[in-house]
Amino acid sequence: MALVVGGLVLAVLLGFGLGRANGRPTDRTTATVATAAGDHTHAPGTGAHQHDATGGDSSGDGATGLSVTAGGYTLTPSGGEFVAGRAGELRFQIRDAQRRPVTRFAIVHDKPMHLVVVRRDLTGFQHLHPTMAADGTWSIPLTLPQPGVWRAYADFTALADDGQQTPATLGVDLVAPGDYTPRALPAPANRASVSGFTVDYSGTPQVGSAVPLRFQVRDAAGQPVVLERYLGAYGHLVALREGDLGYLHVHPGPGPTADTVTFWLTAPGPGSYRMYLDFQVAGVVRTAEFTLTVR
Repeated sequence: MALVVGGLVLAVLLGFGLGRANGRPTDRTTATVATAAGDHTHAPGTGAHQHDATGGDSSGDGATGLSVTAGGYTLTPSGGEFVAGRAGELRFQIRDAQRRPVTRFAIVHDKPMHLVVVRRDLTGFQHLHPTMAADGTWSIPLTLPQPGVWRAYADFTALADDGQQTPATLGVDLVAPGDYTPRALPAPANRASVSGFTVDYSGTPQVGSAVPLRFQVRDAAGQPVVLERYLGAYGHLVALREGDLGYLHVHPGPGPTADTVTFWLTAPGPGSYRMYLDFQVAGVVRTAEFTLTVR
């Protein structure tokens, strides 16, 4: 058991210089393993952490989601023809090195599969949670609102027959035919507005070092709001790198301080990033977006 727990923690945190040496908070919550037949529990570390590369799922600097295959697992979509602005369905399987559909996944932050979809100009962000059939086929209704090439990221932790857990993020392109005019990335800013809320963050990410980013949420009157748990945490942060669309999924510590939630983020390399903060207030999830330049 110690080897299994240690292996998962190392896989999740590898390459980000985290842990006590950097003063990051830790949290030992319980995850559940989802299978086609039922669930059981184990105890990986799921405190403040950042999903990083496993098994070649990166450019070599830590960003993930750049390949359909990583760590012995492959994302295999089926069908998936889309018309811009019209409801469709995305279906896919995760297959192991023997091309067998995987049906056992660890439930991390309340879900066995996190699916992120965004257009390649980093607009139209969606954070979704598909459902899995007994044969390992995942499906979810999906609308691509504008024409263009979109990127879908499957973020999961697979459980092998021998009990080994492998966190991975696999990516695949989706196409909505039509005239596509990419939008320029908005200018870097530490403040964003969404649905009457103002979200500010402080902190300057650095390449190769874990740096705290503190996000503060206030209402239209400038008053702090009560952040609610969403998917087992007080916020979720995804960052995508402009150009290659390298993916970072960052989770916060165990709780907020009033209206503030803190993430520890390590920039895998210099460049422009788009950050997407999911937070929940009064039962409604909203997403604040920021542009960040890392030098």
